This record gives sequence, structure tokens and C-alpha cells, in this order.
Amino acid sequence: MANFDDPIERLIEYFRSLPGVGYKTAQRYAFSIIDGSQERAKNFADAIINVKEKVMFCSKCGNYTDKPLCDICSSRDCKTVCVVKDPKDVIAMEKVKNYNGTYHVLFGTISPLENRGPNDIRIKELLERVKNDKVTEVIMATDPDVEGDATAMYIAKILKPLGVKVTRLAQGISMGSNLEYADEMTLSKAMEARREIDD
Repeated sequence: MANFDDPIERLIEYFRSLPGVGYKTAQRYAFSIIDGSQERAKNFADAIINVKEKVMFCSKCGNYTDKPLCDICSSRDCKTVCVVKDPKDVIAMEKVKNYNGTYHVLFGTISPLENRGPNDIRIKELLERVKNDKVTEVIMATDPDVEGDATAMYIAKILKPLGVKVTRLAQGISMGSNLEYADEMTLSKAMEARREIDD
């Protein structure tokens, strides 16, 4: 591995810290910045600072937004709520063009192995929304893995007494895969064929 001057090496290391970026890719990104104009580099840096200063979590659903309430929560039917693990899963689910409900981001799933229980994710906030917004259906769109299934079952169990229909995306998404990588067709079919969660 070649050693570059400190400013270059530092930039490469920052790119390397991004998910899925290896040394060679980080090196290409760094040289793209170096070879580009001063204005392009400034705009790139400004975009990073801007997103860190202005992006926050929606006060209702937990999605990324630059306003207290995201566009989805302020314009969609709040009677249907699709529950996801992370904000990036909202982006994935938005590929499903015929979904007109809102979302609820848990920021994790129940995982005893990682000492993460129901109180460590946003389940209490979901219960409040169900009661306040008179939600009629909660769609569990957590990943189809052990933690995602355990979380879906737990939430279904606590929502059933409230008379809320709790459904789970159909298993068009293969077991153990991440929602964010599913294509539009797979997600659409999984949404259409969602099934109610039994006790």
C-alpha cells in the first residue's frame, strides 16, 4: 500500500470509514476530490456540514427530515403505520408506490444477545401513536431474521388487545436479508401479500 502525504492519507482514511468502502475505492474518491475544482470540493464539504446541521429525526415517526415533522407524516393517512428498524428502511419501503400510510422507526430490534430489549427501542412511542391517531393497521416491516421476527411478534402481542390489525410483510424477502437491499417488485409483492400475525 503506497504512503501518501498526510492530507491525502487523512482524506483516504475518512472515505475508508464509510460503510462498504475499501482502501482502493477510498483512494479513488480522494483523487477525484484532488483532481476536481476548488469549488466542487467546497460544495462537497458544504453539503456534508449542511446535512449534519439541518437533518434531524421527525418528532412523530423518527425518519430523517429537515423539519420537526417530515413530509410523510404531515401529508399521509395516519391510520396505517409501517414499522421499520432504521430510517434507511423508510427509503426502501417508499419504493412501494401504492403505499399511502405513514412509518414508525424503531431504531433497532429486540436482541437479547446484544442486551437490547423492548425498552431500548421506540415501542412506547408506537403505542402512543396507535392510541392518539386511532391507528387501524400496523404493518411490521422489520428484517426477516430472528431479531426482526421476535420484534414483530412482541409488538403484535401488545397491540392485539387494543383491537389493532397487525400484519407482517409476506416472505418474498428471503430470510436473513436486509430490507434496504430488496428491489421494488419484491417489496410491492411482499406488501400486497402481507398477512396478519397470529398469537
